[in-house]
Amino acid sequence: MNQPLQLLLPDNITITVKREDLLHPHISGNKFRKLKYNILQAKAEGKASLLTFGGAFSNHIAATAAAGKEYSFKTIGIIRGEELAGKINDNPTLSFAQQCGMQLHFIPREAYRNKTDVNFIDRLKAQFGDFYLLPEGGTNTLAVKGCEEILDETDAGFTHICCAVGTGGTIAGIINSALGHQKVMGFPALKGAGLLNDICKFAPHGNWQLVEDYHFGGYGKVTEELITFMNDFFVKTAILLDPVYTAKLFFGVIDKVNKGHFAANSKILLIHTGGLQGNAGMNKELLRKKLPLIKTR
Repeated sequence: MNQPLQLLLPDNITITVKREDLLHPHISGNKFRKLKYNILQAKAEGKASLLTFGGAFSNHIAATAAAGKEYSFKTIGIIRGEELAGKINDNPTLSFAQQCGMQLHFIPREAYRNKTDVNFIDRLKAQFGDFYLLPEGGTNTLAVKGCEEILDETDAGFTHICCAVGTGGTIAGIINSALGHQKVMGFPALKGAGLLNDICKFAPHGNWQLVEDYHFGGYGKVTEELITFMNDFFVKTAILLDPVYTAKLFFGVIDKVNKGHFAANSKILLIHTGGLQGNAGMNKELLRKKLPLIKTR
């Protein structure tokens, strides 16, 4: 579903939002796309369990847990930070994942860095039995294949396609399916992420760039300015954003439009990748820091 924004923008520029956040109530946005073909592959291989990795407020952890419940897989989440083991009930993301049936296993941050190491994975298999492995963030070849389906024939008229960037899988899929006249712009949520090589592994060609000026301090970092923008945007459009990914994307695109970085008559499509489940947990952090809360209604 594409939703045009009724905003006063210069130079006859228009912005439309692709509402990927509405795909599924719990497996939303790019997580739905990333999991689609991986779920099919896990079934084809006869796997009964999905194992993956994530942090305290991971969209991927929540989506994998929900997918496991919906498609009858056992799910195992390897969670960064053993100090979180006693705080599940205080964490909306982890409590949701547990309610979906996910087995949560907390490990030290130092050990978590080994998440791609073959020997580490073998030890997990010895501990949990056979499983279908999903990488942190969900990005692999099958995830990119799913993300290639974000754009369809109705999007051919847009001049620019803009999305938030985490691990690079979503933008890679969009680059692969964008048309020759379309420029793809990615807005990383991480500071100094070094994503170029990761993206090029899955999308070696295309007209695209990363805009690295709107990370607001780094992954999961927010400011009062960003929260104020989110809340004002919600009042104007009735579209909820999340502060980790989509708010930074929308802020960045609108800021660049107002500063004249887009040509007159540009038709911009913003990909809303979901991630709203994390807002409840973020509000707890904002309350602790005595910052404005994210409006949810």
